[in-house]
Amino acid sequence: MNRRPLVIAAATVGVLATAAFALPNLPPNPVTDTIDHRVYKEKGKRFATAADAPTRAEAAFALPSWIPKDATDVRIRVRTTGEARLIRFDLGKTPLDGPRCTAGTPKEQGEPALHARWWPRTVRAEVRTECRDLHQYQVAVRGKRVYAWTDGTPSPHTRG
Repeated sequence: MNRRPLVIAAATVGVLATAAFALPNLPPNPVTDTIDHRVYKEKGKRFATAADAPTRAEAAFALPSWIPKDATDVRIRVRTTGEARLIRFDLGKTPLDGPRCTAGTPKEQGEPALHARWWPRTVRAEVRTECRDLHQYQVAVRGKRVYAWTDGTPSPHTRG
């Protein structure tokens, strides 16, 4: 009895199962970037400071205007088929306040179904601020680290 085809099939299944678990946790590279873009319909970028991010409003990775320019370790994850976004950054000397961000109870908004290793699962319960630009963002602050997300809900001032 020839067991070689059975061993090859079992090894192939094992490699594919390992890849399915490992790929989402690998650092960005051409393979994971392609899978993110084609399968999950998502893209991500990282900037040393907010000032390093694109400034044009139509650029996919342009940051909302309420993010301080001295923010550091900026990470952004966008849905390529819509307006949903996850953003994480560390505050510099400029605090997160001003006319575009209001403290209090933000309007209920769905949490975008995006995948990012740097995004905590429990942040939804910590929402304390709503910030507005073209879109309405839910914001949670943990010390100097800020987590913001939008499901693409337009800000009230952008509605015609």
